[in-house]
Amino acid sequence: MEYLEFENPVKEIIEQIEKCKLIGNESEIDISDTQKKLELKLKETKKSIYSNLTAWQRVQLSRHPSRPYTLDYINGICGDSFLELHGDRNFKDDKAMIGGLGKINSQSFMIIGTQKGYNTNTRKYRNFGMSNPEGYRKALRLMKSAEKFNLPILSLIDTPGAFPGIEGEERGQGEAIARNIFEMLSIKVPIIVVIIGEGASGGALGIGVGDSVFMLENTWYSVISPESCSSILWRSWEHKEIAAEALKLTAKDMKKAKLIDKIINEPIGGAHFDRPTIFKSVKEEVYKTFISLDKLNSKDLINSRREKFNTMGIFDS
Repeated sequence: MEYLEFENPVKEIIEQIEKCKLIGNESEIDISDTQKKLELKLKETKKSIYSNLTAWQRVQLSRHPSRPYTLDYINGICGDSFLELHGDRNFKDDKAMIGGLGKINSQSFMIIGTQKGYNTNTRKYRNFGMSNPEGYRKALRLMKSAEKFNLPILSLIDTPGAFPGIEGEERGQGEAIARNIFEMLSIKVPIIVVIIGEGASGGALGIGVGDSVFMLENTWYSVISPESCSSILWRSWEHKEIAAEALKLTAKDMKKAKLIDKIINEPIGGAHFDRPTIFKSVKEEVYKTFISLDKLNSKDLINSRREKFNTMGIFDS
């Protein structure tokens, strides 16, 4: 397990507990009382640290290298029922955008999401979770297939943004994202969106238009990352903590601004500390929401979705 700088007190206590277990196993010394005291101290320390996180610390947790990614959630929610589908039928298969069919309980879903890598090789293979235009076109193709076969759509977002390279721009990155946003407002089946990590800029919005939009507790959703914002305003990344606070990008900020529908709580310490629990929470929330949305006819579903996004923000008449 890797630890962030502000998690060092937690790391130290966990290491002490491990040493106690080792001593207890290798000798006849009874250190059960010491271990219990350390476990109580660990619980209190976690509560103290994770209940008072700054915006920047939540950004750091959303990027934690041990945090589960899209494929982890798919496997945790759907088991071995997931069938991945490939390609945009135009250019190629974007490895940063995955999609396919999977079952949640007894209901089939079209599941789409951005995927990051676990190490240097897979990060490069997945392009660090940054999709090219063909990724968004693949996502739209799959969403249209879901509409054709009357399947609900689940979108899982974890991306630092759409790929900003010249190749992506040559192939129409902006058009691909705009087309997805436009089309998703008219798709006739339920769309459920869950931000499981980073939700940056148009890269997130390209698969982020839904009837219900959820954020995990330690995620962020913003037009720009704190580092990029700091770079623009102060010509340096040194002010990223200030930028994170000013951007109001946390789940609580998004809920307060009525830009998302609900926050899904994470296990104390973050999703990576207890994967089965967070998979169960997401699965239950998605299925419960589908049952509610499935009661609406397609016309009411589309009208409600459009109204949801049309009323976001404050306008002067």
